Amino acid sequence: MNDLPQLLLDSQLCFPLYASARKVVNSYTPLLKPMGITYTQYIVFLALWESGSATVGDLCRRLYLDNGTITPLLKKMEEEGFIQRSRSKQDERVVTVTVTDKGWDLRQQVRDVPAQVGCRIPLTHEEAFQLYSLLRKMLGNLE
Repeated sequence: MNDLPQLLLDSQLCFPLYASARKVVNSYTPLLKPMGITYTQYIVFLALWESGSATVGDLCRRLYLDNGTITPLLKKMEEEGFIQRSRSKQDERVVTVTVTDKGWDLRQQVRDVPAQVGCRIPLTHEEAFQLYSLLRKMLGNLE
């Protein structure tokens, strides 16, 4: 049965990446749920809080999401009053997303989330930095 070792689950780099990513992302849920946001909305906020606004295209590129995924997410965030979307006057195809006051208030509410999740990951600071660097390298090369 093991005549193709390259097809063993334990031989796959993709599997521990996938399983670890799921576990880490799922650890955010109980922390974000009381604030009424999902993990994907959280990473949208992280990107937006850096500058206050971004185009939908920039968010898609930055977060490795497609337009079909991010558009309903942004619509819900806008309905909740966290962001505002507006079309560019120069090019109506370009939509800019801006954080509202309510969205900025949320920033203070989630400020401890990274540390709370970090405490659940059994890596030293150095190991976490190495893993981050390797994953960033992979992302850069897989684009």
